[in-house]
Amino acid sequence: MTAQEEQTAPEDWRIFHATGQVPASAVELPEPPPWRRFGGAPPQPAPPDDPEAALRRLGPGEVTAQLGAEEIDTVNAALLLRRPLLISGPPGIGKSTLAYVIARELGLGRVLEWNIVSRTSLRDGLYVHDAMGRAQAIAAWQAGLRDAPTSGAEATDGEATTELSERHVLPRLGDFITLGPLGTALLPYDRPRVLLVDELDKSDIDLPNDLLHVLENGSYDVPELVRDAADTASVHTSDPGVRAVLRQGRVECAEFPVVVITSNGEREFPAAFRRRCLPLELSVPTREQLLAMVSRHLGERSRHSESLVDLFLQRVEAGGMHSLDQLLNAVQITTMGGFQADGNGSKLVEMLLRDLAKGR
Repeated sequence: MTAQEEQTAPEDWRIFHATGQVPASAVELPEPPPWRRFGGAPPQPAPPDDPEAALRRLGPGEVTAQLGAEEIDTVNAALLLRRPLLISGPPGIGKSTLAYVIARELGLGRVLEWNIVSRTSLRDGLYVHDAMGRAQAIAAWQAGLRDAPTSGAEATDGEATTELSERHVLPRLGDFITLGPLGTALLPYDRPRVLLVDELDKSDIDLPNDLLHVLENGSYDVPELVRDAADTASVHTSDPGVRAVLRQGRVECAEFPVVVITSNGEREFPAAFRRRCLPLELSVPTREQLLAMVSRHLGERSRHSESLVDLFLQRVEAGGMHSLDQLLNAVQITTMGGFQADGNGSKLVEMLLRDLAKGR
């Protein structure tokens, strides 16, 4: 390509390239489509980062390329269209890791994790109200009023006056409300948060349908705060030690979060839910990718790395259910001094690489 052709070539529309590298400066997303624009307020401070969680998920150094060109395009389409990404594939293949790759590469801060179980409800993801804790606090407050001195002479000391004033403050409702991962992700941040909804297929059959309204409108109400007399409330969030101010009990995002939903393919989702998501199917990494992952996580390779990777792939290709952390565990154990993978340790390696579909 000539210099003139390079100058006239259109810029790459992609903002995500699956490198997992920390950007030199914040990556700006293009404006969302008109039907995915939201007007949440007041703006929240930038979220904290969590490099230790990213290190556990991604390992040190550069991320091994696991996505092909088509998969990268799907991720970019989800980012630009502000739509959830529905990732399916065998367990332990690295589906949830993609959320951390996106967060690191785009500089979006700490990933919010919502781990789904059969009893999970929509409200669990939005917020939790500690009604019992508030009732106990109100009872203690009322007891404090009854026990408070009635004469000003008994409270002349400054410290006693402060204690008396604190007794007269009714426990605030917001102190007993904590926003869940989904509820926190929908706060009005200037840049989108990354939300990992892990293993949605394990949920109650109604949860995907319950999510439709929230995923479409980017907002929700906290009924307890809507009914409260105060116009604003400071509540806890899913970020440790961070609070948020809500107005009239309503939460609406300013930037729709990057929602990464994983599924092991244990069941089909309703068409209305699938319509709101972009699908992405992940497959088992290649031999070269697996060797690169082992090197990235464990540093210098064990002399058994290649044979263990080959054994892992043989078992996957034979129809077994295996996860990447099984391979990392097997390679890690062979790096222990004196461990004999070809001798007495072979049974332990077999156990580490067992077929998870067999239940033992």
